[in-house]
Amino acid sequence: MKWQGRRKSSNIEDRRGQSAGGFGGGRGISPMPLVPLFRLLFSKVGLIIVAILVVLMFLTGTNPIALLQQFLGGEPQYAQSVDYQPSPQEQALEDQTAVVLADTEDVWNKLLDGYREPTLVFYSGQVSSACGLSSSATGPFYCPGDEKLYIDLSFFSEMENKLGAKGDFAQAYVVGHEVGHHIQKLMGTMDQVNAMRSRLSETDFNKLMVRLELQADFYAGVWAHHTQRATGFMEPGDLEEALNAASAIGDDRLQKQATGRVVPDSFTHGTSAQRVRWFKKGFDTGDVSQGDTFNATEL
Repeated sequence: MKWQGRRKSSNIEDRRGQSAGGFGGGRGISPMPLVPLFRLLFSKVGLIIVAILVVLMFLTGTNPIALLQQFLGGEPQYAQSVDYQPSPQEQALEDQTAVVLADTEDVWNKLLDGYREPTLVFYSGQVSSACGLSSSATGPFYCPGDEKLYIDLSFFSEMENKLGAKGDFAQAYVVGHEVGHHIQKLMGTMDQVNAMRSRLSETDFNKLMVRLELQADFYAGVWAHHTQRATGFMEPGDLEEALNAASAIGDDRLQKQATGRVVPDSFTHGTSAQRVRWFKKGFDTGDVSQGDTFNATEL
């Protein structure tokens, strides 16, 4: 992939070397001051507010604690970072990722009127977002609550060494996929899916999540299609790298590797074949209108 010397996005937030503040663990809680939180919770008005925020959580997928924090005027707190010095390899990954993000900006600004560019956050270890406190073990993710992409660059080494997904275009596919979720947020698709969470069984909601993820794969393919036409940035073998990465993170393959068995009802991202198919469809067509995975009779 030809990325050296090309424009890098300025929509970058670097939190590496910082430690996320707050309390709790996993993906559940965003940091906020404890004293005003408890004062609010144990008042009558506070109980009403909490009830409203819980409803909003189910309707929008936003962390209610993050909303409480915004109500109180607080912001996520981070420990003062030391001067973070990335290794030469990590610096190259940072530069490459910033170029890929810039490419997504160029493509989606042309394809979508009024496109709102997301911010990409580099972090190390753990990070707080409007979706809660996350560790690098969760992998790259998009948070609709703050419209930011979060990436611990060490994931790319794990993707290569543990999953066999090698190459710079495999890494670019990951960024394109997360930006695909941002497209879904802007189009209202993500909010519609999140609103169904409380109305469906876990199995049925998982099926809906699969269609959401496959559409993000399709949008990643659309991005690659238009960037290739505009810049010719792809080199021989790049497409195969992306398809291999899509296959490597299929639910069936990951479950087989982890437990030796496959449980289709628990799928949330799609099989290897499905992920490859939808990325390839986006890449071949470049047509956003052909990515309606929700009404597709065959995934």
